[in-house]
Amino acid sequence: QVQLVESGGGTAQVGGSLRLSCAASGVMSSFTGMGWYRQAPGNTRELVAFIISGGSTNYADSVKGRFTISRDNANNTAYLQMNSLKTEDTAVYYCNFVQWSLGTQKYWGQGTQVTVYQ
Repeated sequence: QVQLVESGGGTAQVGGSLRLSCAASGVMSSFTGMGWYRQAPGNTRELVAFIISGGSTNYADSVKGRFTISRDNANNTAYLQMNSLKTEDTAVYYCNFVQWSLGTQKYWGQGTQVTVYQ
């Protein structure tokens, strides 16, 4: 069973930066993907950024050029560097882990609040 531990987040002023981390344990496959989704009050959960073990990344248009996702494959840890933050980035950010091994297994972190203020 994969377990995810999230850290980072908090509050920042507009234009500031924050960094999220997500560490996965119990991983059974070398072919995995990690990333973050976010959900603001009244909104559906949306993809922010995702990276697979080969290094390919995918970003929401709204964060391209501002957020950077990276990962340490040896430690199954992903990082989301968030720069030039905007008030609309305020949301709960959820780490997502996908493992491809005899099928697809998906796991979610507990979520961490990111609040950006003027």
